[in-house]
Amino acid sequence: MARKLLPAILVLSLALMACGININLPTVNITPGPTVTDEINVPLPSSPETVTNLSLAFGAGTLKVHPGSSVLVSGTATYNISDFKPTITVNGSTASIEQGNWKLNGIPNMANIKNDWDLSLGNAPIALTIQAGAYHAEYQFGGLSLTSLSVKDGAAQSKLDFDSPNASSMSLLHYETGASDVSLTNLGNANFSNLQFSSGAGNYTLDFSGTLLQDGTVTIQTGISNMNLVIPTGVPVTLTVEGGLNNITHDSNWTKNGNVYTQGGTGHTLNIIITIGAGNLNITH
Repeated sequence: MARKLLPAILVLSLALMACGININLPTVNITPGPTVTDEINVPLPSSPETVTNLSLAFGAGTLKVHPGSSVLVSGTATYNISDFKPTITVNGSTASIEQGNWKLNGIPNMANIKNDWDLSLGNAPIALTIQAGAYHAEYQFGGLSLTSLSVKDGAAQSKLDFDSPNASSMSLLHYETGASDVSLTNLGNANFSNLQFSSGAGNYTLDFSGTLLQDGTVTIQTGISNMNLVIPTGVPVTLTVEGGLNNITHDSNWTKNGNVYTQGGTGHTLNIIITIGAGNLNITH
């Protein structure tokens, strides 16, 4: 419970500051301890065809996830609050890495607090779930074998990239965030059939560069935000815009019919439905 409270407090604080609201909240001055680095190691499943349900639970700090492990997960967790020590649990085809509890009585001063995870994933089939709070994230998933991907975070600064094709067909790519700055790039390489993205206010980029390996359905719901869609020329797309937004910019190769925008092309298709309350939608290639 305490681990979940930290992201919630940080998100609330950021939201209040963004709205210009000043309230008196209790603050806590934390004296960090010595910096500790734990080795993370999760073995491969006994059968190479087994899909492992892998979950990462992370609070505040910096999280990096990328390919390159010879096992299921390897890497380090570096922290200077003893309560941040991660817990690793493996039970058959389910594995989890969870940040330890941090008992708080107010909003912490994060200036001298360190909490960094740097994790490599192996090439075994993985259904990956990530839950995080107010954090910085760098996700590099190209070349992995993700059968599904779900990311849920708070006030995030996050970059997610598929710089090479995902080796497995992905049934669902789900990303849910709060008031954040998030970019998802080379999504054409993600090999997804369904993509769901939802967010609060913020700045967001969904870049569908790469090579589509199957038809994809994309559902986007966002609040007051700047939403950038990068869609390469030649990819056949039907894009439906719902909500009160009327500030839409796009390249000349798009055809508009009411609230439906289409781009001609050949190969696998994208069907995109976006609901945006206010802000800006910019469609580029």
